[in-house]
Amino acid sequence: MPSSNPRARHFPPPMSSTSLSPEGEEVAEEEQVVTPWEVSAKQGGKIDYGKLIDQFGCQRLDQSLIDRVQRLTNRHPHVFLRRGVFFAHRDFTDILDAYERGDKFYLYTGRGPSSEALHLGHLVPFMFTKYLQDAFKVPLVIQLTDDEKCMWKNLSVEESQRLARENAKDLIACGFDISRTFIFCDFDYVGGAFYKNMVRVAKCVTYNKVVGIFGFTGEDHIGKVSFPPVQAVPSFPSSFPHLFSGRENLRCLIPCAIDQDPYFRMTRDVAPRIGYSKPSLIESTFFPALQGETGKMSASDPNSAIYVTDTAKDIKNKINKYAFSGGQDTTEKQRKFGANLEVDIPIKYLEFFLDDDAELEQIRREYGAGHLLTGEVKRRVIEVLTELVERHRRARAAVTDEMVDAFMAVRPLPNMFS
Repeated sequence: MPSSNPRARHFPPPMSSTSLSPEGEEVAEEEQVVTPWEVSAKQGGKIDYGKLIDQFGCQRLDQSLIDRVQRLTNRHPHVFLRRGVFFAHRDFTDILDAYERGDKFYLYTGRGPSSEALHLGHLVPFMFTKYLQDAFKVPLVIQLTDDEKCMWKNLSVEESQRLARENAKDLIACGFDISRTFIFCDFDYVGGAFYKNMVRVAKCVTYNKVVGIFGFTGEDHIGKVSFPPVQAVPSFPSSFPHLFSGRENLRCLIPCAIDQDPYFRMTRDVAPRIGYSKPSLIESTFFPALQGETGKMSASDPNSAIYVTDTAKDIKNKINKYAFSGGQDTTEKQRKFGANLEVDIPIKYLEFFLDDDAELEQIRREYGAGHLLTGEVKRRVIEVLTELVERHRRARAAVTDEMVDAFMAVRPLPNMFS
């Protein structure tokens, strides 16, 4: 069993604080909000991930853990580890301890299919999950929460199911190993052992607790209140008897963005009460919008993100026109003062997707010193993103409906640990 986290059983409300008005009265300050459905920074600023770790009660993913991953897998750490994209965890140490003893684990992640096409931020957890699957040689379950999006986005059941299959093609295009990967849609799979675990979880979570964790109100329909167990139980191996029969003690590692943490704080609180191990998590920052690091990208604003369906011309236009620059507003000033790298979106995008550490460091140094202009940095970003998107587009074009059916087939994975 994982070591107990004294904060894991408490579900704090969104952060709040006060300051003094000019008249000396206490006034509430607007604080950042991070939930599975809303992400916003304080007063239009950046998300404070340090405060988020304190609020949620998770742990910082430090260099010693990254070094340990490299030692155990004999692989260079993924760029998302090296650059702090995945920055927090819950009991990841326990997963590594078990792996070092020769015990196996499995991966679980998911996608809420609410749009036809994914943007680059959607790809981040799946790119990292593929690295984990390849490095540790472990099985993976991917949940497509078509039921969730039907309830939250007011989509029809049929449209939610269609979007799930379309999104599945993008996930398969990431290169997952079909011999170790099971993809499922809730509308099709939920039942049997999976549903039994949902009921076990639901009986342990009071209405007051689910309101405290997720912020539901009296205006939310009961489908929303009843959904959290659906996302919780893939972290229990007994939910997949066709995969893990006889392996009910198998540990689960969940790579996800930090906004999904509330679901798994609830899950980890309930797990020991129903006889299961707590899932472990490794959690990422948010991929910033083109307009700046104020939260997640908005699906309602197509110019806030680069989509995997964007053409090379689209990418060039979006980066040149919308990518917020930390460079100076004239060449003369840029040469004299250099760029503010802390707010520069082209640099942020290179930190995510330019694998060459030496090249990135050179760009950062020269741009910050004024030896590079914003246009020069944006040209390199356009090259990197265009290559990434075109590679993904080619891979997705090769994914057939028959391949989707094969990944979603309820079947054993006989070589999933080899």
